[in-house]
Order: sequence, then C-alpha cells, then structure tokens
Amino acid sequence: MKKFILSICILLLVFGGSYAQRYAVIDTKYILDKVPEYKDADKKLKDISAQWQKEIDDKQAELDRMYKNYDAEQFMLSEELKKKRETELFNKEKEVRELQKRRFGYEGDLFKERQRLVKPVQDKVYNAIQKIAVARSYDFVLDKSEGITVIFADPKLDKSDDVLRELGIKN
Repeated sequence: MKKFILSICILLLVFGGSYAQRYAVIDTKYILDKVPEYKDADKKLKDISAQWQKEIDDKQAELDRMYKNYDAEQFMLSEELKKKRETELFNKEKEVRELQKRRFGYEGDLFKERQRLVKPVQDKVYNAIQKIAVARSYDFVLDKSEGITVIFADPKLDKSDDVLRELGIKN
C-alpha cells in the first residue's frame, strides 16, 4: 500500500511539474524611474504641488495674522465688532480648509493632474508588460515594488529590463 501511495505521489510530482504555472517578477518603480515621460510628469506634479502649497501657506499666514490682530484688539472692540471679526476669521479659516481640500483632497486638483499626466505612462507600461506576458506565456507577473511584499525573487525572473526594452528605453 505504501508503495502504491508513493508511486502516485511521484507521478503527481512528475506530471504536475509539466503543468506548473509560469511567472515573472518585475519592479514597476524601477521601470517608471527609467521612463522619461514619467520623470517629466512627476516633476510637473511636484512643481504644481509646491505652487499650490505656497498658495495655501500664504492664506494660512494671512489667517494667522488676522488671529493675532484680533487677540490684540478684542478687549477694545464692542460686542458687535467682535462678532463681525469672529465671523471674518471663521470664513477665512473655512476658505483655507476648502482650498486645501480642493487642491489636495480626495479627487482634488492634484489627483486630477496625476491622472492626466501619469496615467497614460502607466497604461503604456502596463501594455508592454501584458505584451511580454502573453508572448512568453507567463501565467502570473508579480510586482516587487512598493505595496506587495516579495520575500525572495530570483534575479533571473526579474523582467523589468525586458519591459524597458519593449518601451524602447535603454537602461
């Protein structure tokens, strides 16, 4: 009985090996860092982000100045003027928060710019990966860059340079 079970296990290993799934490992961060269009888009996004952050910082500085003035003058103001200034402060603070949300919030201006500038490059890379995977009959393509953890990846399985060649980029 033991010989029979051992024989079946050996047969399964031999025949199962022929049906093994083929896979490749890539590093999309490495690939994107080598794509000139991505570098340009990333630089534009950083510039836009810095410009918008300065705009928000300027408005926040103005708000801080308004608070300091109010703190210094509140003892000399009538109740009516206090209420008016507090309303101005509240509205200014609300304006700063709304601007920050509009620029950097979920689906804000920065998100839309990223979609406009980076998504076409990411789609181009994805299409190159898909073309290589179909041509070489890979069942899986694993990404070892940020987010997904790969404990070990044999360097000969890393096809990132192949994707760069498919994109026409020399590394």
